[in-house]
Amino acid sequence: MANVDFNQLLEAGCHFGHLRRKWNPAMAQYIFMEKNGIHIIDLHKTITKLDEACAAARQIAKSGRKILFVATKKQAKETVTELVKNVGMPYVTERWPGGMLTNFFTIRKAVKKMSNLDRLIEGEQFKTLSKREQLQLHRERAKLEKNLGSISDLTRLPAAVFVVDILKEHIAVAEARRLSITTFAIVDTNSNPNLIDFPIPANDDASKSISVIVKAVCDAIAEGLEERKMDKENYAEENEDEYDAVERPEIIDEDEEETTEAEKDENKVKKVKDVTSDDAAEPGKRKRMTVKKTSATKAGSSKN
Repeated sequence: MANVDFNQLLEAGCHFGHLRRKWNPAMAQYIFMEKNGIHIIDLHKTITKLDEACAAARQIAKSGRKILFVATKKQAKETVTELVKNVGMPYVTERWPGGMLTNFFTIRKAVKKMSNLDRLIEGEQFKTLSKREQLQLHRERAKLEKNLGSISDLTRLPAAVFVVDILKEHIAVAEARRLSITTFAIVDTNSNPNLIDFPIPANDDASKSISVIVKAVCDAIAEGLEERKMDKENYAEENEDEYDAVERPEIIDEDEEETTEAEKDENKVKKVKDVTSDDAAEPGKRKRMTVKKTSATKAGSSKN
């Protein structure tokens, strides 16, 4: 659950919406009132939706999957970068590269190219190049780092996408919806919340409002990562206990070894006795065999 109360949202200005003439009718359920031509967002519903979003984000982080944060607005760049780096999630704060989700294979090629440039710059061959070529490689590396450096660890499609302004990031929302990726977003009174799986009604223009909501979501992700770590440790301990119980050798005293050897000798003697007793108990079978042999010999002698 999010550790955000009503007063924190009120102080951050999360309740301020857009002008009435810019509103989206789909946001009517989240609007509390209108004052001086500006819509006021119902913060009680904001808290409810924020709790739902934080619970879903915690479960995604607990499962070991990634949540991609998208915030290219000037008010959100620095705050999102600082908060998301602490939880180790990928983010896009410069420019959304078209086809980043729908054409993820090509984006991964660009990321690999960036790693190849790193190897080239660190190698000895780089020193043999001219100053102009070195400058060109450095500029290309800086450009890739600016646009794709924050997603270099993203080896597969994210499980969810968090968007600050769905009107500005409409391409990211469209790609996520096309691939059926879960979407989280801060929706203002001029946005359509029906496009988002977990909408959070709040002001998406004020930096304080963005910071409060993104921090709550990042705290939930941190809790999920901590729970995942604890589950792994408990699982490892259980496996160690099972391994010790199966692989631990039994300790036998020398006296027990002597008794077991004596029992083995007795068993051998009993087996020999049983065999001899069986032979003694079935003399008829052996006599029949001898009778057949003798009869065969007599028949042969009579013919001769």
